[in-house]
Amino acid sequence: MLPLVLAATNSSAWPFTVLLIGILFVVVAIAVFRIHAFLSLILASVVVGGLATSLPGMDGGNQIVTAIGLTMTEFGSTAGKIAWVIALAAIIGVCLMESGAADRIVRGMVRTLGESRAGVALVICSFILSIPVFFDTVFFLLIPLAQALAFRLGKHYLYFVMATCSGGAITHGLVPPTPGPLVMVETLDLNLGFTIVAGFALGVIPAISGLYYGKWIDKRMPITVRESPGIKIADIEAIVAKDDKELPPFFMSMLPVILPVLLIAFASFLAIWTTEGPFYRVVEVLGNKNVAMFIGTVIALYLLAKQRRVSIKHLGNAMEGPLGTAGTIILITSAGGAFGAMIRHAGVGDAISAISKGSGFSLIILAWLVAAVLKVAQGSGTVSMITTSGIVAAILGGGVVIDYHPIYLFAAIAFGSQVGSWMNDSGFWVVCKLSGFTEKETLKTWTVLLALMGVVGLIEILIVSAILPNFFM
Repeated sequence: MLPLVLAATNSSAWPFTVLLIGILFVVVAIAVFRIHAFLSLILASVVVGGLATSLPGMDGGNQIVTAIGLTMTEFGSTAGKIAWVIALAAIIGVCLMESGAADRIVRGMVRTLGESRAGVALVICSFILSIPVFFDTVFFLLIPLAQALAFRLGKHYLYFVMATCSGGAITHGLVPPTPGPLVMVETLDLNLGFTIVAGFALGVIPAISGLYYGKWIDKRMPITVRESPGIKIADIEAIVAKDDKELPPFFMSMLPVILPVLLIAFASFLAIWTTEGPFYRVVEVLGNKNVAMFIGTVIALYLLAKQRRVSIKHLGNAMEGPLGTAGTIILITSAGGAFGAMIRHAGVGDAISAISKGSGFSLIILAWLVAAVLKVAQGSGTVSMITTSGIVAAILGGGVVIDYHPIYLFAAIAFGSQVGSWMNDSGFWVVCKLSGFTEKETLKTWTVLLALMGVVGLIEILIVSAILPNFFM
């Protein structure tokens, strides 16, 4: 690390100084001045561009004007790649909740595994549901079910909460089309289908570690079911008493989530064997992320219409809320993409590449550390992921050669962004308030849980990347 620090004071490493200024700008704007992440990232992009020694297309013109124009271009480029998918994922999530499909998935898993393994069922359900649904929404959806299970059994409330958190948090950081991973796929130029499969595979062990931590802490810190905002004991009793006949079939409930994933993954794997013929052309279309997510959305809307017996007009109204939420996420992630692109344009990759050569410092560990520091500093895991992936992409573009698949860098960033969830993280307050925990209890449980999974994930990818460096190629 010493060569990195010394080089920051060297005039030849000005791009590295620009990077530090850019990161500091984002952290201070979000964490200190409470400026919205979208505005903070856009302004930081312009600052980075304005401080760069040169920019593409400047040709002696006004550098600030060029930086603004290039920022907007990169913002639009990122939005064009992710906006449709994020919007559709938000619609699928709301349809799963309002139709009762999510409730059916949980009940089906608990019935299959048995109430004695209800924690495992909650991990699996949150792991699956966090693919199209944002973590905050998944937790809001599953916490009443976790409370209902604990209420019925009379114990293990903390264990069920931790199980819900571990599955949802891991998928939220590792598996597209959630915003952070989706932007990282584009930034690091990864195959979406392979990334989904790899994210699932690499997320299993950390999620299991979270489950075991939940069981361990539940024995040492027993917490009873408590009423929380919007969730009363009477509501929990109503969930317990709800008839399965009121819910959609298990297979149909799973289809909006699983089918897009299978289509995207199948198209990616088929391309290994052949890229010719009519069958491949059909699969290529159906496995396109935009088409696959649209198919899942149509099924989800059909499910909602059938269960609620509502008109097309009602479906249109039902989409307004999730699209509003998705709009904010799209703005933030696209601004993050612009920030990462401006870092590359500023020559940061070349500077860090020159500094790090011969230092012997692992790029996997560096990516994990940067993501963790950014998460602790400004609170948002998504901002941490998209900012760090932009830095890593700049390093790779600067000529650093790695002897393992870049999916491991993707995972390192994802796991690093799990670490350090505290009072500046919206997820911290979602878990705290909806669970009925105190701030101290949340720090002892949720914060430690995410840090543990982040560290376990880092150890996992260091081992796997050494044993199977090109496993995902």
